[in-house]
Formats: sequence, structure tokens, C-alpha cells
Amino acid sequence: MSQLTAGIPPDEWFGRARILVVEDDPGVVRVLANVLKSGGFGNVSAVSDVETAIEWWTRAPPDLALVDLHLPGSSGFQLLEQVAPGPGDSGFLPVIMLTGDVSPAVRRRALNRGAHDFLTKPFDNVEVLLRVRNLLRTRLLNLTLEERVRERTRNLEEARLEALAHLARAAEFRDDVTGQHTHRVGALAAGIAGELGWDDAAVDLIRSAAPLHDIGKIGIPDAILMKRGRLTPEEFATMQRHTTIGAAILDGSRAPVFVLAHEIVLTHHERWDGTGYPRGLAGEAIPEAGRIVCVADVYDALVNERPYKPALPTAAALAELESNAGRHFDARAVAALKRFLTAAGPTVPPPAT
Repeated sequence: MSQLTAGIPPDEWFGRARILVVEDDPGVVRVLANVLKSGGFGNVSAVSDVETAIEWWTRAPPDLALVDLHLPGSSGFQLLEQVAPGPGDSGFLPVIMLTGDVSPAVRRRALNRGAHDFLTKPFDNVEVLLRVRNLLRTRLLNLTLEERVRERTRNLEEARLEALAHLARAAEFRDDVTGQHTHRVGALAAGIAGELGWDDAAVDLIRSAAPLHDIGKIGIPDAILMKRGRLTPEEFATMQRHTTIGAAILDGSRAPVFVLAHEIVLTHHERWDGTGYPRGLAGEAIPEAGRIVCVADVYDALVNERPYKPALPTAAALAELESNAGRHFDARAVAALKRFLTAAGPTVPPPAT
């Protein structure tokens, strides 16, 4: 989006809208610039060739372009082909072709390449303003609708994430009286991912997805989840099912945060040496997000008291992880956790008290 539309009156937006004139005749440029400015369009720029137009377009996309069909060394058709919207692009960006050739073949060719309207030389000043204003009105409506759709999508994602986070917290309250384990695992997983070179968007995604890692615990009986002693083989098999239960809860969503959470739920109990569950994956066959959350989850469990064990000091917990690096854990993820804890210091979520 080239202009923010929220809260801006249409007439003010029209005055700010970027209009690009691609025309090599200085006289035509002057006429159009004067006509547009007299009509309240105060943000008009002009270039005289396709290469400069593409550079300008890439740097600051216009809200509307007026393009001469005949330019030095090329044509307006070539510009249309170069700046045609790609599959991932959105938004209605109007292009008016400037031409003295009004033949049906030329019009069809221009429309086929993305033109939206035509102005025939010599121009009628009133017609110029009417066509420009009508197309900009359509663009403004399109941008406004896009903003509303994005806001609606954000609100829905936040609501869904909040609902699942509450479910995850409900599961954790059964063996973590503070209910903060999920939050801490999210923060630790984000820190590890950052140390491993994940970009900011991916780090934020795992920060939101990792807290859902044990959501399947809501399907595990209290007698097993809260047991203070060692689990029997049958009880442990039941406990292992929290990975597949959680995956079933999250299955089918196309939202990136839930797709990643589904992957984490299924793989954060896999082990580097292939002895984990539920599928016995080994090494890099385990998705990196699962390997990261495995380390974050175990570290947080070690440094916090649970009904069945006391808390370990940080140094002892790290030593335990390092002694199992390359067997239980991805050694790179363990090293990344240590770097993160060293750098973050007191900003790391503290153990529960």
C-alpha cells in the first residue's frame, strides 16, 4: 500500500496520492502537471523513459500512472509488461494510456497488458480530471477494503491464538501451578531460534507457536499426568499420546502459526538419536522447530519445580543438556540456548517461584 487510508478524508487522500506521468514530451508533461495540480492532485512526478519509470515504480509505487504509448527506445506496452502485478501482489493500481492512436487493436493490446483507461491527445482538461479522479476513487476503495480485510484477519488470528493459548495453559495448570511454563517455553524457543539465524518473522512465529507444544495434555488422565513416581510402561505409552492428541486438535488449519504449532506438537519429543516419540525420527529428519522446542521444554522443566521433582540451578540444567547433546538433543540447539541465556541474562523469563 502506497498511502495509509485509515482516518484520511478522500479529498485529502487524493491530494496525497502519488501520480506518475511517463511521457517524453516536456510540453505534454507541463500540461498534465498543471491540469492535475489545478484539480487538487499535488503529488505529481514525471519521467521520460521506461527504465527510469521502472526504477521509480520499484522505489515508490504510484497510486496512478499516466503512460505514453510511444516512448524513446521502447513503448508503454513494455512498461506495462515490466510492472504487471505478480501472483502475490494485491491492490488495484490504475494505469491510463496516453495516445493519439485510438484504433481497437491498440486498445485491446493495452487492456490485455493491464491498462485501465485511455486519454487521447490532445487532452480535454475536464476529461483528464474526471478519469483520474474516478480511477483513484476505485483505488482508494480497494485499499480501504484491503485494510479492513487485513484487520479482520488479524483479529480472527488473535482470537484463535488466544483461545488455543488458554487451552494450552489449562493443560499446564495441571502440573505447573503457575501456568507459566508455556510462556517461558515460547520465549526460550524464540531466543534459540534467533541464535540459530532465524529471521525476525520466523522468531515471532515460533514464539507464538511453541506455547502450544503440550496442548494434548488435556487428553491425559490426571492419575498419570500428576503421578509423583515413575510411570509404568503402560502409563508412559498413554502419556506419549499427548503428542498425537495435540496434533489432532491443531490439524487442518492453514494459518502459519498453527501449521508450525502442529509440527512442534508432533516432533518436540523426538530425539536426535531416533529413540524419541511418536515416530522415532532422528537427526535432521526432525524439523528444526521441534528440535528447538525440545531443548526449551526440557530446560524449563529442569529449572522449575514440578510435583515429581525439585528445581535444578541453571548451570546444572545446562550441564544436563550438554551431556545429552548429540543423543537426546540437537547439539546446535543446546549451544544456541547457552548463548541466548548468556546474552539475555535477567531478561529470560525467570523460573516459577
